[in-house]
Amino acid sequence: MRSGSYAVSAIVLAAAMAFSPAALADPAAINAKFKTSVSRFIDGRIDEWVEIYKDFHAHPELGMEEVRTAGILAKHMRDLGFEVTEGVGNTGVVAIYRNGPGPVVMVRADMDALPMEEKTGLPYASKVVTDWRGAPTPVMHACGHDIHITAWLGAAEALLSLRNQWSGTLMFVAQPAEEGLGGAKAMMDDRIFERFGLPTHAFALHVGPGPWDSVSMTRGTMNSSSGAFEIAFNGAGGHGSRPHTTIDPVMMAARFVVDVQGVISREKDPQQFGVVSVGAIQSGSAGNIIPDTALVRGTIRWYDESVGDRLLAGVQRTAEAIVAMAAAPAADINIRRGSKAVVNDDKLIESTYAAISKVMPGKVTYSGPGTASEDYGEFLRDFKSSVYFGIGGYDPALFADGKAIDPSTTPSNHSPFFAPAPEPTLRTGVTAMTTAVVNVMKRK
Repeated sequence: MRSGSYAVSAIVLAAAMAFSPAALADPAAINAKFKTSVSRFIDGRIDEWVEIYKDFHAHPELGMEEVRTAGILAKHMRDLGFEVTEGVGNTGVVAIYRNGPGPVVMVRADMDALPMEEKTGLPYASKVVTDWRGAPTPVMHACGHDIHITAWLGAAEALLSLRNQWSGTLMFVAQPAEEGLGGAKAMMDDRIFERFGLPTHAFALHVGPGPWDSVSMTRGTMNSSSGAFEIAFNGAGGHGSRPHTTIDPVMMAARFVVDVQGVISREKDPQQFGVVSVGAIQSGSAGNIIPDTALVRGTIRWYDESVGDRLLAGVQRTAEAIVAMAAAPAADINIRRGSKAVVNDDKLIESTYAAISKVMPGKVTYSGPGTASEDYGEFLRDFKSSVYFGIGGYDPALFADGKAIDPSTTPSNHSPFFAPAPEPTLRTGVTAMTTAVVNVMKRK
């Protein structure tokens, strides 16, 4: 097939004939025959997947604006033979492939990018600038969602190449707006499971700053719950040389940024996780003008819900106290809960860990929960058999001998320098996801 095309290639169709039923008939043979079959299939497709990834990376789209991305995913899945529905939850895509009786297995990937400038210097770096909150803003796939959707496509191809070996239904879900804009909720509100069926099992993955040949899993709760705040401190503007004639909102915002950390250090049990971080302060136009307003945006994260209640209340109380201290007009305070923590199913994670370990021996580990948040948990309202796992994106040599993560060589997600190595990272993502799905399917 021509490089850069998103049509199904002859190798995808032909590969199904390359796998004999015996490959999965004997569980003891999975480690050798299944691993070899998947590896050979990936060898034949990896170069094109890398080109697809680079295209996604160079053309990122913000949440609920993923029109181009969703269109490419939808076309690719139709070419593979999936029944595709677009526009689910605004820009979401649901692709169904029925392959006889058996479980319904959902594979989810998120599509959206972030409003930030890329600084990787890669030849396929994003140059996209779009309107965001009324201003021209650069856009970058700084969280690795471009890896996720490319691995999603690759896993779909690999699973179809193995379709003579399993029986059941694939439900591939491309979700919009994971980055705090409620994409999973939008798909749920659009009755995704009423329309397409309730999954028996579900899987998702996320790339991060680890070795590119590694898979990490967390028993039980695997990440944090989240909240967010947007506070507009209102003052009375004036000349910078006459502050006594003003009510300075910049001073209020600065005080809030410092004082709100007292909620963490003095009100929260130090043995329990909780974070309040301010990510944006917007105010003013010139150094000699005291403005009328100062806008502060931030995020709140926690594991235990009682801690979340305390943090949310503390942010509100701190903002109100600062307004009272300044004798200022009331602030416009918007504090909201976001996504709840994702919880991995105990039984499914043990089975998935064992299966992936057979094809990636010594490369699968258990780890503690992460502090980031993820709205994938919205999908788990009506069923619980799900596993969300992590993969690495950097040279394993950077982590040899227990080396700690070095931000200069292994930038983390949401860094303008975040750049997973496409080829080995996609190999791991496709291998792990394909194995996880086949492991729960009915065997032919």
